[in-house]
Amino acid sequence: MTLPLVVGVDGSDGSLTAVDWAVDEAARHGLPLRLVHASLWESYERATPSHRLSRSSERVLAENLVASAAERAGRRDPDAKVTTDIVPDEPVDALLREGNNAFALVTGSRGRSELKGLLLGSVGLAVAARAHCPVIVVRGDTAALAGSHERVLLGAAEPVTGTEAARFAFREAEARGCTLDVVRAWRCPARESADDPALADEPVRRHEERASALLDALLRDALVDHPDVRVRRVTVEGPAHSVLVRRSAAADLVVVGARRRHGHLGLQLGRVSHTLLHHADCPVAVVPQTM
Repeated sequence: MTLPLVVGVDGSDGSLTAVDWAVDEAARHGLPLRLVHASLWESYERATPSHRLSRSSERVLAENLVASAAERAGRRDPDAKVTTDIVPDEPVDALLREGNNAFALVTGSRGRSELKGLLLGSVGLAVAARAHCPVIVVRGDTAALAGSHERVLLGAAEPVTGTEAARFAFREAEARGCTLDVVRAWRCPARESADDPALADEPVRRHEERASALLDALLRDALVDHPDVRVRRVTVEGPAHSVLVRRSAAADLVVVGARRRHGHLGLQLGRVSHTLLHHADCPVAVVPQTM
């Protein structure tokens, strides 16, 4: 059974951009597309009389919304296999359930109800921080959304937490026929070289060599499984979140891993992922690694 690419739609400009991106992504991977709208329209039944909206009216609004999104998808790719669903639930809960049977979840960077000035909507952030399948938050400039850079960027984590992200990034680069840039950021604490200026280069060399060795370990299996992918690997001194945000300007997709601990119900998102979701210049894929 081929799992679908699931897109959360709410009628906002951000979700429509996500639909466009997801249509292209589904075509690259030969996936069906599932458009899901979630809303607690039943709660309107309990509203005060002056603000009451009938359940049937809200249902019609939801049906029109998903029908419009499906029509948009069909115009972009007439061969796309599109299904829709309307779920009477909170958007985050609905999408997390959908993610249990999805190739990946796709959301826009902003929803209809987000406060002006927010860089990322609450739904996208919560789903990216809790889902057990890859989550792609669609954001960035026109060139990135169109895939014009022909590069996928992987933020290389420790092998124990980043192997799923590496596999995902290699599959993306292969499907797109583009270059995979793998970046491992490292830092040398100032105290390690402060005691003896004559040995200042030694700690730097040691940290750089360790970063390179971690790249070797992380990429070993993926390189064997995807021998045709063009890989450009680099180690860079600096904070990982800053390095990746800066390099996202020349990428069509940035991929990072996220830890998922069994039994932990809160947000599970590190600083690097959190920063990219708010500031990257291209779509961001957060790929969970179960711990």
